[in-house]
Amino acid sequence: MNQHTRSVAGAQRCTLFILLLLAIAAPPSRAAPAPGVELPPLTQPASAETHPGKVIWVDLVTPDLKQAEQFYGGLFKWSFEPAKGDPKFAVVSLDGRPIAGILQRPMKDRGKRQSAWLTFLAVRDVAAAQSAALAHGGKLLSAPRDYPQRGRQAVFSDPDGAVFAVLASSSGDPPDDLAQPGEWIWSSLLVNNPDQEASFYRDLFGYEVFDLSSEEGATPDGSKHVILASDDYARAGIHSLPRDSVHRHPHWLNFVRVEDAAAASAKAVALGGRVLVEPRVDRHGGLIAVVADPAGAPVGLMEWSDTDTQQVAP
Repeated sequence: MNQHTRSVAGAQRCTLFILLLLAIAAPPSRAAPAPGVELPPLTQPASAETHPGKVIWVDLVTPDLKQAEQFYGGLFKWSFEPAKGDPKFAVVSLDGRPIAGILQRPMKDRGKRQSAWLTFLAVRDVAAAQSAALAHGGKLLSAPRDYPQRGRQAVFSDPDGAVFAVLASSSGDPPDDLAQPGEWIWSSLLVNNPDQEASFYRDLFGYEVFDLSSEEGATPDGSKHVILASDDYARAGIHSLPRDSVHRHPHWLNFVRVEDAAAASAKAVALGGRVLVEPRVDRHGGLIAVVADPAGAPVGLMEWSDTDTQQVAP
């Protein structure tokens, strides 16, 4: 999956933390594709490129595969192909490039579990990632599993309970190119204890951690705002849950690049979704918003200029 380019300074100016205060998500189901399913390689042709800590894949767990295909196909022009070995798993592609998966599973106890996107972070070694995660307060939710052509993956929860997955790609990690419209462009984590979480993810992925909370105008409400970087690129943000967040669960939220966030939000509603956070101007000049699909899974929308960069300034 291509990732956008964003400087740490640019990330500081972003108002994602405001949006995330309003996005509510229950932990996703931990269901995984059937062991015999055939998943496409992340990169073709294969390479030796690796970017530990980069978001390289996402899976949607939903109770209605066809409904999800209609929604996301109409919203982002994604296409879908049933995976061999699991008819309830569809590979999502954009212009012929696989970018995500959709897994149909029943949602039991909807108050505690809901349809949601599962974020996959790149690692070189799943066993080493597991040892590090458990040593620093994480929990193993789904044991390591190998998929032909794809690689080895496992699912964890971090110390605050946010669910994420790791993937050691057998075909290499996607390069750090600017995401095109319809591709994933940014990921953020909303948690109760940002300092603890930043330390956990730094120990797990070797991130550089940039605390932007003290910068003038960075967090008007006094909340924490942290950027995680690796290979001199900003990879993700960590933000504080609001103090009245009894019904909000720590979670990852992924953003798709769109050409017009307002139009995409309206389209999401027309397709049966709803707007969680109305489009608003980010400080980099584009609009950002958060919508939910018909089954309730949140997804972010972000406009982005081709001239912006994710590289960390020296």
